[in-house]
Amino acid sequence: MPTITVLPHEELCPQGAAFEGRAGAVLCDLLHENGIDIEHACEKACVCTTCHVIVRQGFASLRAASEDEEDQLGKAWGLEPQSRLSCQVKIGGENLVVELPRYTLNLASERET
Repeated sequence: MPTITVLPHEELCPQGAAFEGRAGAVLCDLLHENGIDIEHACEKACVCTTCHVIVRQGFASLRAASEDEEDQLGKAWGLEPQSRLSCQVKIGGENLVVELPRYTLNLASERET
């Protein structure tokens, strides 16, 4: 099973994390299953950017982003060439290193600031 390593994030994962991921599993689901409360305001329908992540290692092992995902990514804060929406990433056979952006664009957030 591939290992998913999440780099430290001040709010969501201060110490960072590493866990095994099942091939074919959706990254957003794995993050939640492992206690990383990444937002997904559209309920994983690929119509927002709240689950935006940057894949620092293992990006080439992922299936290419769909046109819908590419359209949404254009609206993401801090977009980089290795950016993906975690609700659209299915885990392959290689290890991943993932960074959670410092900010997210969520106009309907219910989180306290």
